[in-house]
Amino acid sequence: MRIDVLSLFPGMFQGVFNESILGKAAEKGAVSYHITDFRDYTTNKHRKVDDYPFGGGAGMVLMPQPIFDAVGAVRTEADFSPRIILTSPQGKPFRQRDAEELSREKQLIFICGHYEGFDERIPQHLVTDEYSIGDFVMTGGELAAMAMIDSIVRLLPGVLGNDTSAVTDSFSDGLLEHPHYTRPADFRGMNVPDVLVSGNHEKITEWRHKESLRRTFLRRPDLLANRSLSGKEAEWLSEFRQKNKE
Repeated sequence: MRIDVLSLFPGMFQGVFNESILGKAAEKGAVSYHITDFRDYTTNKHRKVDDYPFGGGAGMVLMPQPIFDAVGAVRTEADFSPRIILTSPQGKPFRQRDAEELSREKQLIFICGHYEGFDERIPQHLVTDEYSIGDFVMTGGELAAMAMIDSIVRLLPGVLGNDTSAVTDSFSDGLLEHPHYTRPADFRGMNVPDVLVSGNHEKITEWRHKESLRRTFLRRPDLLANRSLSGKEAEWLSEFRQKNKE
């Protein structure tokens, strides 16, 4: 995969893309990162990329010309269309399923905004996807792009040491992930659940499934609103609700 980032602050990405899983993914050849300062593409003699909004109002708006030209320059091939992603508080919420879908693309282009926003012709005529990472506003789109890129790159084949890690993550099956424990089994009187040290893999799988459902019920009940429950899940959910009333 090739990932391009268009930003007015390209230096923000250097450490992120060179460390941890993102850095290792690049070392393995699973992904290549390319950061472009779209100010380099402005035709304005003062290198301006923003201007006052028509109709008045507070703040400055990013102009279309530098961004359209920068995107045109980083497109790598003419025989396919890359996904062009705008980070914006007005975008649809970014979810695990979006990360999974985008991880199958050949090229992703992220456009990071600043100031009051973008000229509307950018999302209308250039962008393929507009995403938000939460109901809050930041000074720019760089941190949001980093978060999305991290969630996408870790799903690329061979990036994680254990290929089952990604498919058992929270949200991958619509539930939060079950609790985890490691050695020692008894830490200052706090013990690991007996089932996890029993060696009974069928019981362990069932326990993990139940605990995933329990954690989702307690922390993110909204995720269960449209879930088709199995008979066992419905039974467990009834048990949780009863205990919650006590």
